[in-house]
Amino acid sequence: MSLSHPSPVRKAKNSIAVVVMGLAFVVACIPLVSILWTVVAKGAKDFDVYFLFHSMRNVAEQQSNGGAYHAILGTLEQVGIAAVITIPLSLLVAIYLVEYGRGRLAKSVTFFVDVMMGLPSIVAGLFILSFWILGLGFKASGFAASLALLILMMPIAIRSTEEMLRLVSPALREASYALGVSKWRTIVKVVLPTALPGIVTGMMLGVARIMGETAPVLLLVGVSESINPNPFNQPQGSLPLFVFSESQNSLQTAIDRGWAAALTLIILVMLLNLIARLIAWWKAPAAAR
Repeated sequence: MSLSHPSPVRKAKNSIAVVVMGLAFVVACIPLVSILWTVVAKGAKDFDVYFLFHSMRNVAEQQSNGGAYHAILGTLEQVGIAAVITIPLSLLVAIYLVEYGRGRLAKSVTFFVDVMMGLPSIVAGLFILSFWILGLGFKASGFAASLALLILMMPIAIRSTEEMLRLVSPALREASYALGVSKWRTIVKVVLPTALPGIVTGMMLGVARIMGETAPVLLLVGVSESINPNPFNQPQGSLPLFVFSESQNSLQTAIDRGWAAALTLIILVMLLNLIARLIAWWKAPAAAR
């Protein structure tokens, strides 16, 4: 039978598979669309410029004014510190596992990364609480929360970067070696640029994972309704904590602010992903664009 003329049975199977995959896609999108629709519908009421650039200092819960600037600033600083520490460490670990790792050490690192992938956020928060605050005597601060967040982000960043590096064709490495290029220059000039779009996407998945965490900030940051630009001293606001505290209030004004803060958090994650994709596109090799 000619391959150019598939049988009716094969055509039917193909059509069924297409329909099933389409239905699966629709079913998977329903919760996402529902969440986005609910957050936008309920959060757009209080989401404005005033909300983005004012804090809750000297604002009573029953008042309709007040904003989440202190929480936005705190979240950006806490996540930023965690990302600045995590990204280079994760990149180096992934390079070691793919390019150099052999034997028991590499297997041990892989094992612990896999274990940390399923680590509950409350456990990371409790570890930093017992070690950093209770053990070493430091006070609650945004930096303490960053330490817990980097524990949660690191396994995701390592695993995604490792997979992207493994997808780079061995032929590219061999061609570079054949030209007399050293291994480390091959990694820097060939492997990393080729895998950059996937690496950036994986890092942003890690950032999105930690940006919405509530348990670590609840344990380690403290509650502050004032603007604190210093993440190393005194309690600091956080968007997840702000959403949690406002949603627990029985007053409708506070609940509305909670929905607006949730919408702000979603928009921040979307903007960061967009910026990361633009950077990856800009830095990627011309042939990969």
